[in-house]
Amino acid sequence: MSESFSVEHEGDTVSRIKAGDREILLLGTAHVSLDSVEEVTNAIREELPDRICVEIDAARYQSLSKDEKWQQMDLTKVFREKKGFLLLANLVLTSFQRKVGMNTGIKPGEEMKMAIEVAQELSIPFSFSDRPVQMTLQRAWAKSGFWNKMKLLASLISSVFTTEDVDAEEVESLKQKGALEDMMGELSDYLPSVKEVLIDERDQYLASNIYQAPGNKIIAVVGAGHMKGIIRWIEDLYKGEKKVDLAEISSLPPRKAVSKMIPWIIPALILAIVVTGFVTSGVDVGLKMLLVWILANGTLAAIGAALAMAHPLTVLGSFLAAPVTSMNPTIGVGMVSGIMEYFFRKPRVHDMEKLQDDVTSLKGWYRNRISRILLVFFFSSLGSSIGTFYALPRISLLLGG
Repeated sequence: MSESFSVEHEGDTVSRIKAGDREILLLGTAHVSLDSVEEVTNAIREELPDRICVEIDAARYQSLSKDEKWQQMDLTKVFREKKGFLLLANLVLTSFQRKVGMNTGIKPGEEMKMAIEVAQELSIPFSFSDRPVQMTLQRAWAKSGFWNKMKLLASLISSVFTTEDVDAEEVESLKQKGALEDMMGELSDYLPSVKEVLIDERDQYLASNIYQAPGNKIIAVVGAGHMKGIIRWIEDLYKGEKKVDLAEISSLPPRKAVSKMIPWIIPALILAIVVTGFVTSGVDVGLKMLLVWILANGTLAAIGAALAMAHPLTVLGSFLAAPVTSMNPTIGVGMVSGIMEYFFRKPRVHDMEKLQDDVTSLKGWYRNRISRILLVFFFSSLGSSIGTFYALPRISLLLGG
């Protein structure tokens, strides 16, 4: 069987796989590339495949085809379900792609949408072959340690504040093998767990769905960065050397016992130090410890909320809530401040309609009430976290004194 498997590369972005009597044409794209849209359209019309597979999930396609129904989003539910960081990450990724798309004149994912439209026009069956984006983000977050989470958030937020433009020529260069390999190497070094989820797992997911798609001639429209991995996995699947466990990579990884305990360890340690201070060093030292804890957590959380231009009462609420929520891993100050900001400055219909456009600029993030609520959530959470790590050694020194 192995002798009948071959791969013919027709440039950096087109690979023709022959596996027995089947043929799979991989079209590598940049998601905001005008050339990619034209290449995909022309290839489908010329090849007339039995089926088209696209690197997109059904929910993402709905958001491309229609305006996002932000009116149906309940922000308070998002915070209560601890999905604030996921929503923030989703918006930041949308922001980055839309900013690049503004410079190329192409909306993110336009080549995927066009592939489906041409398929429908020619009555060619098509398949949504990618893993749901929310699951990808959740797995990336769950598989990252504390410092990788901080690095990921820093990278996401910095992309919001950057004013650097990416022109069409730079977008096209993203499809070249050398540029792609450099990017993959940098991502592996900087955030290995994120690279594993965003690239490696999705290579498996896409390859499995493409390989299992019915028909003898398949066209698969995928991001150029996935081509190498998809080819490797399709060959392994064809030869029977490996299997893809779709169920495993389509669910959240089980939390280790240590990771479940860590959120409780710091509060328990702080409580133990303060109680010890009262018992062994007297009431004055114990009260000083409490004051350091309250001021460090409360002040920095309040500063974070203020940096996000939160309502004055939200800033005050952040100051009061942070010292308490820092001792309870089941609730964070960001949840409190986000919900408070939501009730003090409820999003308007205009905010819902303009959200995706507003997040392409720093001014827009602050102008739009939805995105500003998320900034309040993030900066108050960040402030409280910094306050915790600032206060812990200082109350320990008071105990020693």
